[in-house]
Amino acid sequence: MNKNRLEAFSDGVLAIILTIMVLEMKVPHGADWAMLQPVLPVFFSYVLSFVYIGIYWNNHHHLLHAVKRVNGPVLWANLHLLFWLSLLPFVTGWMGENHFAPVPTTLYGVVLLASGGAYNLLARCLIRTQGEGSVLARAMQRDRKGWLSLGAYLLAIILSFVAHWLSQLLYVAVALMWLVPERRIERVLKEDCEAGEQ
Repeated sequence: MNKNRLEAFSDGVLAIILTIMVLEMKVPHGADWAMLQPVLPVFFSYVLSFVYIGIYWNNHHHLLHAVKRVNGPVLWANLHLLFWLSLLPFVTGWMGENHFAPVPTTLYGVVLLASGGAYNLLARCLIRTQGEGSVLARAMQRDRKGWLSLGAYLLAIILSFVAHWLSQLLYVAVALMWLVPERRIERVLKEDCEAGEQ
């Protein structure tokens, strides 16, 4: 199966998720700076989630750039990832509206953990489809950053009941860690290209 339809569908869903998140931010009634103070937690949670969606979009693009074909399990794994990401507007709004309270902060972490796990599953399905010697398989051999992220989300979920501000710091730290786009796939593609020219 051709990967283009999967890529286009995923891009559309991610664009809709971003749109829903921004529409969840309510315009304050009043025209002075003080009116913005109550919406600051909502804005900060929106920025964090916007960055996360951007990270997933970027890495999803790199992932699919390294594959030639997809199959049924890949389509379902991709939908599984999109399902968890589609919950981000809800948990983002709930966390922001409640000023980063413990339970919304916990649920935010659960969605991030499930999204990270779903991304990992999608990558494994793609590797199985392409073969163990493929560009993607070679690029994804060591996924330290991915496993570290999942561990950080799990720790943040646990900490959210003790010190939810530490959970928030972990969510921000993981986002900052992924802000630099994943270069492993690009590196392996470049090595293959250079080897082909020789």
